[in-house]
Amino acid sequence: MFKKILIANRGEIALRVILACREMGIRTVAVYSEADEHALHVRFADEDVCIGPPRATDSYLNVPAIISAAEITGSDAIHPGYGFLSESAYLAEVCEACHIKFIGPDPQVIRLMGDKARARRAMKKAGVPILPGSEGTLESEDQALKIAHEIGYPVLIKATAGGGGRGMRVVRNPSEMSRAFRTASREAEAAFGVADVYVEKYLENPRHIEFQILGDHHGNVVHLGERECSVQRRHQKLIEESPSPALTEKMRRKVGAIVVDAARDVQYTNAGTFEFLMDPDGKFYFMEANTRLQVEHGVTELVTGVDIVKEQIRVAAGERLAFKQSEITFSGHAIECRVNAECPTTFVPSPGTVHVFSAPGGPGIRVDTAMHADATVTPYYDSMIAKIMAYGRDRDEAIARMRRALEMTVIEGIKTSIPMHLRILADPDFQAGRLSTGFMERFLVPAKPEKPAGAA
Repeated sequence: MFKKILIANRGEIALRVILACREMGIRTVAVYSEADEHALHVRFADEDVCIGPPRATDSYLNVPAIISAAEITGSDAIHPGYGFLSESAYLAEVCEACHIKFIGPDPQVIRLMGDKARARRAMKKAGVPILPGSEGTLESEDQALKIAHEIGYPVLIKATAGGGGRGMRVVRNPSEMSRAFRTASREAEAAFGVADVYVEKYLENPRHIEFQILGDHHGNVVHLGERECSVQRRHQKLIEESPSPALTEKMRRKVGAIVVDAARDVQYTNAGTFEFLMDPDGKFYFMEANTRLQVEHGVTELVTGVDIVKEQIRVAAGERLAFKQSEITFSGHAIECRVNAECPTTFVPSPGTVHVFSAPGGPGIRVDTAMHADATVTPYYDSMIAKIMAYGRDRDEAIARMRRALEMTVIEGIKTSIPMHLRILADPDFQAGRLSTGFMERFLVPAKPEKPAGAA
């Protein structure tokens, strides 16, 4: 087992890894930018190293600085968390060359699954259902038009790299193709350094459902069930839950088995997520795979009792998974709300100093955060400041506990997304589990003002 792990991240996920390491008796090293000098992950790690100025490109995305910090502290391994360098095959390769263990999949798997066009081909070969579309990267607009004509509109032009909705454009007729193709390519190149795009059939308002997997270096792969991630805005998830209110046990077993077989086929190790779109008929289509720990991993931990971060570390150290598929049980229901520092109606970021911070507690509540009173929310990084999770015997109880928790959360000095979450939780469609990726589009449409009595 590792003696010391460097955490190449910040905020609540850095703290989450520190918690797991403390319980396992492993020393930790925090890296931080100048903006995070007084952050909690720096305070609670056993050692800390400043790796650069506030901008992420100069610090948390600076591979040489992170490797240097690992070497000078004698770290055995690097845990990348999520975001930043968590899906960087380059970092994984440099770690390998420097005899530092990267806590994640092998570099070749990261490269394969990180290229969405290649991942589609690999999943098709492994027997995973995929949406109709191009076999690989598009070479021209004419090729995109030809494929779109064959599979039917609407279609989606999509970047082969990255995520978060960047480099994606919906095309509903041939006249929109040229502009969408050029725009998606430019966005992809600006965001990911690669302009390559592909095309696939666009599903209107599907559910977004993902399966959590774990694999070791001894050929063992298991799934930990699914998460419903349909409540999202501009492809950014807002609320996640497990299990999905749309899946039956039979569907869970069927899709879970497909995912496990596909992961074995590509020799997947460590933690990962296979993401699917589910149409109204209950058909699943592979969308992409995330070769890292997910933000929403906590809801899966609550319903399975599995500590995913600890399993990541054990697997990276060469140990076998601590359980077989038949030993994994699912109990109750868990929901997570991502609390962001932003205006709840305009979604404009709200950086500033937090004067008061009081996290909720009580039965069934888990809060993952690095926030505290007098902390500063900077404009340099993601606006998420806390993940509030609620667990209940069933979905109704989980929703009730989440509403109670959000109502009892006190954050002063900045605006947060809590009022928006409370509105969503009170929505009849949400409460009934009638969800799709178009939920927020409908939800955010302002109500028309009522006409005064007697008006025409």
